[in-house]
Amino acid sequence: MGKITYKRLKGSQNMRQRLLLATLKSTPVLIEDIHADDTLPGLRPHEISLLRLFEKLTDDCLIEINETGTKLKYKPGIIVGGSHLVHDCGVSRAIGYFLEPLILLGLFARKTLVIILKGITNDSKDPSVDTFLSTTFPLLKRFGVPSEGLKLEIKSRGVSPHGGGEVHLTIPTVQHLTATMWTDEGMVKRIRGEAFTTRVSVQLGNEMIYAARGIFNRLLPDVYIASDYRKRSEAGNSPGYGISLVAETTSGCCISADTTVSYPRGDEEEDIEGEEKKELIPAADVGEKLASVLLEEIEKGGVVDSTHQGLLFLLCALCPKDVSKVRVGKLSPYGIETLREIRDFLDVQFVIKPDPSTGTVILKCWGSGMKNLSRKTT
Repeated sequence: MGKITYKRLKGSQNMRQRLLLATLKSTPVLIEDIHADDTLPGLRPHEISLLRLFEKLTDDCLIEINETGTKLKYKPGIIVGGSHLVHDCGVSRAIGYFLEPLILLGLFARKTLVIILKGITNDSKDPSVDTFLSTTFPLLKRFGVPSEGLKLEIKSRGVSPHGGGEVHLTIPTVQHLTATMWTDEGMVKRIRGEAFTTRVSVQLGNEMIYAARGIFNRLLPDVYIASDYRKRSEAGNSPGYGISLVAETTSGCCISADTTVSYPRGDEEEDIEGEEKKELIPAADVGEKLASVLLEEIEKGGVVDSTHQGLLFLLCALCPKDVSKVRVGKLSPYGIETLREIRDFLDVQFVIKPDPSTGTVILKCWGSGMKNLSRKTT
C-alpha cells in the first residue's frame, strides 16, 4: 500500500463542507489548528458526531484525532449507504446540520440509504426538518433525483436543550445528477407552512398561525398553515414551539423560513430562590416576525432562499460535464464559503454575473462530471 497524500488545511471554518467534499472526491485531508484559539480548543461534539456518521456510511474510512482535538486526519472510504442505520446527532446542533451532507452522500452511495436520526428536530440555528420536506426535497428533484425514493418521516419532535426527536430518512441513489438552467423565479402563488408545539399549550400554535396569516392574507388569498401538536413520547424532552413557512411560486420555486423558540441550556432546571424562569417570546410575535422574514427572503429574489444557496451550488458543481445556470439573491456568507470549497476540492469555478435590474446574481458553471460508479443496478 502506497503512502497516503493528504490535502493540508487549517482552521475549523467550513468543516462540514470540507469533510463532505473530501468524501465525495475520495480526497484524504489533514486539518490542523481546529478551534485552536478558543477557550476550549479542538473538535466540537457535533463535528465529532458528523465524522462518526460519515464512518457509518462508508467502508474503509480512517479517522485520527490528536489528544487535544486540534488536528484531524481523515481518509474517506467508499460510500456504501445501507439500511437499518441509526445515528444519535446529540444536542449541540440540530438534525438539520447533518441532513445536508447526509443527503448528498446518500445520492452517490452504493445502496439506498435508510437511516434513523435522533436529536433536535427544530431549533433557530439550523434548518428544521420541516424545511427539508417542504423546500429541500423539491430542490433535489430539479437535479433529477426521483421523488418517489425521497422520504423523511418525523416520528417525534425534539427541541433544545434536551432534544428527544426522531426522524426516519430514505435517500435513493442516482447514477448522476442532471444539469439545470433555472433562472425564472416566477410569482408567489401560495403560502404553506406548519406550526408545532411540544409540551406546551396547543393555543400557542394557533397564535403563531393567526399572526402569520394576518400578514399574508393582505397580500394573497391562498394561505394555509397546518398545526402539529405533539405530546407524550412524540414531544421530545423539552418544551417549545415553532413555525416553518414556504412560499411556492408559479415557476416551481420554494422559498422558506423557519424558527423555533425553546428554553436555553440550563433554564429548565433553574431553581434559584428569588429568580424566575425566563419568559419565552410570545407566540404571536414569533408568527408575525417569521412571516416578515419570509417576505424579506422573497424580496431578495432568486430561485432559492439564502439558507439553500450552498446546497444549490454543490448540486450544480456535482452535475455531469454540462452547463448549469441559476439565479440567487444577494450571496450569503455560507454561499460564498461553499463556492470557495467547491473550487478547492472539485476544481469547479462559477461565472458570477450580477443583474442590476433585479438585484439578483446569475451563476453559471461547468459540472465536475461526478458519477456514482459504485451504484448497484439490480
